[in-house]
Amino acid sequence: MTYEHRIIKHLLDIDAVQIKPDCSFTWTSGIKSPIYCDNRLTMSYPDVRKLITTGFINKLADMKDNIDGISGCATAGIPHAAWLSQQLDLPMSYVRGSAKKHGKQNQIEGVIKPGDNIVVIEDLISTGGSVIETVRAIEAVGANVVKVLAIFSYGLKKAEAAFETVNVPYETLANFDQLIEYLLDEGTITAEEQQDLLSWRDELK
Repeated sequence: MTYEHRIIKHLLDIDAVQIKPDCSFTWTSGIKSPIYCDNRLTMSYPDVRKLITTGFINKLADMKDNIDGISGCATAGIPHAAWLSQQLDLPMSYVRGSAKKHGKQNQIEGVIKPGDNIVVIEDLISTGGSVIETVRAIEAVGANVVKVLAIFSYGLKKAEAAFETVNVPYETLANFDQLIEYLLDEGTITAEEQQDLLSWRDELK
């Protein structure tokens, strides 16, 4: 079993990812969806979060000497950023969706210095909107986002376009295509349902 399929199996086993080919899930946007993804559940499963941290470390193997810090997207990226930064012995920070309305009105919590090379951690990439705002907040203080890592991605074209606007590479530990491939191999879905699921994803605007 590939590493990606191991991740997918764990996400399915803990119900962090659920699939209903009849599209009976409804996203906040109102979109009828065959998939529901809640990677926050991974916090409660030590074996799963260790596997995720190991995956992130492997993704950074070729650049670890050029990383100055790890930053999590609030809120779901924060715990994974903490576990990763601990393993790599690097400073950790996190970025709020917007600046606080009181106190020092921080958007970034922790220390990010101008010129720092930062890796951003997110739990899920859908359209890429929230993580792009995190990237821009970090760049606004003069630091560089050298990579974005996430647990899972739907593989939407909109996300690809969003990352092109900030010229930042991103990788995920698993994605929608690999999930559908795994479900087909396991006999959970049919070949016809596989095509319907991929068509649903590819037709999203």
